[in-house]
Amino acid sequence: METITIYIDRVISFFGTGASLSKSGANALLTLLAAFILWLLIKRFLTTLGNKVGRFKLIHVRKELFVILRKTAGLLLIWLVGVMWIRLFHLTVVEKMFHAVFIIVAATPVKSFLLIFLEYLERNLAKRTETAIDNIVIDLLNKFSGAIVYATAAIIALDVLGVNVMPFIAGAGVMGVAVGFAAKDTLSNLIAGILLIIDRPFEIGDRIEVWSAPAGSASWGDVIDIGLRATRIKTTDNIVVIIPNNEIMTRDIVNYTIISSSIRVRVNIGIAYDADMVKAKTLIIQAAQSADWILAEPAPKVVVRDFGESAVSLQLRVWIKDARKRMDTISYITDTVKTLFDENGIEIPFPKRDITIVDRHAGKPLRQKKHDSAS
Repeated sequence: METITIYIDRVISFFGTGASLSKSGANALLTLLAAFILWLLIKRFLTTLGNKVGRFKLIHVRKELFVILRKTAGLLLIWLVGVMWIRLFHLTVVEKMFHAVFIIVAATPVKSFLLIFLEYLERNLAKRTETAIDNIVIDLLNKFSGAIVYATAAIIALDVLGVNVMPFIAGAGVMGVAVGFAAKDTLSNLIAGILLIIDRPFEIGDRIEVWSAPAGSASWGDVIDIGLRATRIKTTDNIVVIIPNNEIMTRDIVNYTIISSSIRVRVNIGIAYDADMVKAKTLIIQAAQSADWILAEPAPKVVVRDFGESAVSLQLRVWIKDARKRMDTISYITDTVKTLFDENGIEIPFPKRDITIVDRHAGKPLRQKKHDSAS
């Protein structure tokens, strides 16, 4: 800015430093006229350039950009005319005030440029990446860009006026500490939100376990929003659970889709001890192969887990294409296996107890009763 004012002084010296008031007024009007003509030329040039650029499909430039350029050019011409008038009429008292006001006003086109730049990044960079975190970061910058630009402009304007801004910055720091103690929970959630964005244990669209879901409802859901204070998860019951970020960072996060949408599902099945185990395994594999969302590779597998009190515990292990069909898979396999077992005489046992009643005086059993209980 000082370099520009030096050139302005040279232009003014061309008119003469000891000019009368009438001559200074004439020079001021001449300066205003020259600035107006220059403004018309710049406006015409930017309008023509915007129309020509819009014809090329390979060049994506928003029309708002040329509007902002015209406003910026107009502000710069106003500033030049103002500085020249101040020098012509020797109004050095208001020069600093004029510069400070100009800096505040110029913050508006700077903010507009920044928003267009962020939109360009979102359109050409963030949407081409596989993760959604870039969109979140750009969204946060969009929300706080105005405050950052205007705060910076205010500090520069105060510095131009000769005001020492260090006490204000120190006071803001002390106030920040006081606010931090008063709103420590909120700040803790904000810090946790930033860590979630950086660490990325999950992203928007991931299916995760929800430990704080209402009793009796679905215990997992999809992440629909990651905010600075809280994260929103929509469960499979269409219930939105809002969890503070600080609580999320202190819990184990179970993410079913962070690597891929395919997961392995385990289904426990019990058969009687006298049942044909080979046939039972074949029927279970047959049930798994009848579902089109269950992957053929890796192939479904049945293993023997252990020997229970009344049943041999088998476990079917299958891979499914979409983790969101985990419960559907368990339900489908259970229903199909039950039908196939009934059709082929494979018993699904339940706990049984034999109760013997003994006469203590005679020392021999009076009668024996067989009691079955299902669980």
